[in-house]
Amino acid sequence: MTDLDLLIVAARKAGDIAADFFKSAPKVWDKPAGQGPVTEADLAVDTMLRATLTAAQPDYGWLSEETDDTSDRLSTTRQFIVDPIDGTRAFIDGSKDWAHSLAIVENGQVIAGVVYLPMKDQMFAAWHGKGATLNGETLHIGGTATPPTILTNTPTMDVTNWKNAQPPKVDRHFRSSLAYRMCLVAEGRFDGMITLRPSWEWDIAAGALILAEAGGTVTDKKGAPLRFNNPHPQVNGVIGAVPTFHQTLADQLL
Repeated sequence: MTDLDLLIVAARKAGDIAADFFKSAPKVWDKPAGQGPVTEADLAVDTMLRATLTAAQPDYGWLSEETDDTSDRLSTTRQFIVDPIDGTRAFIDGSKDWAHSLAIVENGQVIAGVVYLPMKDQMFAAWHGKGATLNGETLHIGGTATPPTILTNTPTMDVTNWKNAQPPKVDRHFRSSLAYRMCLVAEGRFDGMITLRPSWEWDIAAGALILAEAGGTVTDKKGAPLRFNNPHPQVNGVIGAVPTFHQTLADQLL
């Protein structure tokens, strides 16, 4: 079994667990320091993923939104980077737009990743240098619409974020899950996505590989390449888009 196969099998198991909790009023807690909600489903999925993945590859480091981080992963060659449920607010609200995001990183680069939406039965997957797929079908980014379609939140488009107080003319949409936003661009359904906030690695690692392998350009908000397994596991925002649109966004952002 390849590492990508391992992630796919684990993601499907995660989907089975999460589906049992979905729309059944799972217990919800608020994380400290305004980090958002967590449910008993997040924790159950995290427990299973850590046991399954680290049993298969015990030498790999571990980074997950729902596991206390340690410096042990920094001395490993490869790491699992996992978000048990990306889009927890959507999960709580009964939307189907939440995902399991699983990635493997080597030397700061994502080499395998899956984003699985169990309630939509959509398995996005990618292996570095081998392309990206949705349910086994090859993904390619699309052309750019007029106006370009973008996935981001309302504050991103505030004039204070853009040169000359002129945000680009776009058709804005939103999804709670950052991983899913990146996959939607990879699928060709949108032209780009932006988040200007510091972004946790577990939210974006798998989606970044999938979008890049589908032909997109993915960087931080300043246009710098993304690197993973950082001591503090965040990057400086994300732009992921069709290459020409990515350049437009990067050039116009402050």
